[in-house]
Amino acid sequence: MPNPVLIAGARTPFAKAAGALRRMTARDLGVAAVREAMARSGLLPSDIDSVILGNVGSPADSSNIARVVAVAAGLPSSVDAVSVNRNCASGMEAIVSAARMVAAGEARAVVAGGVESMSNVPLLYPESFKDILFAAARSKSALQKLAAFARLRPRHFKPIIGLEAGLNDPLCGLNMGQTGEVLAAEFGISRQKQDALALESHRRATSAAAKLREEMTPVFLPPDWGRSLHEDVGPRAQQTMEALAKLKPFFDRRSGTITPGNSSPITDGAAAVVIADAETARAAGIAPLARVKGWAAAGLSPRRMGLGPAYAVPRALARTGLTLRDIDLIEINEAFAAQVLACVAAMASERFAREELGLQAAVGEIDPERTNVNGGAIALGHPVGASGARLTLTLAHEMKRRGSALGLATLCIGGGQGQAIILEAA
Repeated sequence: MPNPVLIAGARTPFAKAAGALRRMTARDLGVAAVREAMARSGLLPSDIDSVILGNVGSPADSSNIARVVAVAAGLPSSVDAVSVNRNCASGMEAIVSAARMVAAGEARAVVAGGVESMSNVPLLYPESFKDILFAAARSKSALQKLAAFARLRPRHFKPIIGLEAGLNDPLCGLNMGQTGEVLAAEFGISRQKQDALALESHRRATSAAAKLREEMTPVFLPPDWGRSLHEDVGPRAQQTMEALAKLKPFFDRRSGTITPGNSSPITDGAAAVVIADAETARAAGIAPLARVKGWAAAGLSPRRMGLGPAYAVPRALARTGLTLRDIDLIEINEAFAAQVLACVAAMASERFAREELGLQAAVGEIDPERTNVNGGAIALGHPVGASGARLTLTLAHEMKRRGSALGLATLCIGGGQGQAIILEAA
């Protein structure tokens, strides 16, 4: 079977929603990442067989955002493109799908990644407001149109924030932060431990700023395109435990422990990689960043969605014949500090392994010194459709720097899933 390798990639800087990237559309962000990934790959546009991009908040004017981005980025119109949505793991799902295509011999080279403009998730108006607009549109006279509009009341102009609705899980009735509180209570994770993880995320991200810039492409900002953003906006060099301790719980205001400080911010950004057959890369004289060794996804209770990695990681390890001790570097998405700490505790627990996974022994200890070594989503941000691709790209670059043999990237998924991907030195 063909051997899928990750030969290059790039991402935009990440910025909090309603911030520096707020006027950039998902298309703009995706084009920037795809163009730079292609430029770094050493391949020609004609070498690409397919484009797969993850996206959650599908733009109304670009419903298949992958196709729009592919053509706008300069790839031939003959290259097919598809958008995928696995919520928070959409960008990783795109990479896994690309690796499957290459491994099956269906493609020689695929651009894969993810994009999310959380600033531009639309506002939703009540059904009664839409009924009035439809009635006005169907009116056969000016008088009928006026009568339809006369039914409008102030309540019709109070929109539902689409992003807020999207972060609520219809399966369990909780928002994502509340599912984090479920895990904090279940595993007895203190506020202090959560804040300490958040502080370390910022410390590592600010210390690694130069390394992180190596995986980025600057983006020029509308409306005049004269200014540019060169680095992530989220990391705070001056963050302290004292400042974090002053923040109030956001999702459970009476007895909760999760705050905006120990959660990932709502973020805009895009990331893309090029996955190719190892023989194709070799023939083009390209040295890959890493080989895609294996992957897995798993489902679990939506109420405990943050434990997704604790279910997906052992499945990925089993499929590749590895153990957690074999892994040199780990990237785990920091949706919430409580969720990461819960995954660490679950994977180290023999009881969890027996009762939840049907295993005879614990999955293993996650070494904090080999995990999120350049910071995580609490500092960098979590543009949901792009995060899985960012984790994979960051892992591949750091493995190359350190000469690591094996790396693992994983994340939890709203709705009750987890996904993991394993990279190997190429």
